[in-house]
Amino acid sequence: MTFLYLKAVHIIFIVTWFAGLFYMPRLLIYMREAYDKTEPEKSILLKNFSLMASRLWFGITWPSAILTLAMGTSLLISQPSWLALSFMHLKLGLVGLLYLYHFSLQIIFNQLKQGQLKYSSTQLRFWNEVATLFLISIVFLIVLKSALSMVWGLAGLIIITLLIVAGMQIYKKYRN
Repeated sequence: MTFLYLKAVHIIFIVTWFAGLFYMPRLLIYMREAYDKTEPEKSILLKNFSLMASRLWFGITWPSAILTLAMGTSLLISQPSWLALSFMHLKLGLVGLLYLYHFSLQIIFNQLKQGQLKYSSTQLRFWNEVATLFLISIVFLIVLKSALSMVWGLAGLIIITLLIVAGMQIYKKYRN
């Protein structure tokens, strides 16, 4: 029974973590675009977006990432046989990359707060979609486990990526 509670809590924190990973890049895009505004609009927007991002990042996203890791680790401790499964190695690799993505958002957030504009809003829009690709990959991997052919999985991921890029291009034309 304890295992099921750990699993439920793990899933809850995955959801809240991804909520932060989906919304934080949007706020970073808005912060970046605020730098292109004139005063006083620029200062007002930067102050508001920075506050919103800080609350989201430190109040929801970071705690959720830490608790997701803690619950995931506790699940692996309670089911060590999972570590012998090949799909679990791939899943843990993807989760490791997801944490690197999380850290990259922290770096970009810190840079924007300091006025360092290293990325355009278009580049950040592409970076915004990375969490979606991780979510799709990890969910399909966990649900299908070893039944997932690597070739079909990679093909599906490439198709989804192309659809996302096409959607972004269409949106960009619509926005302009």
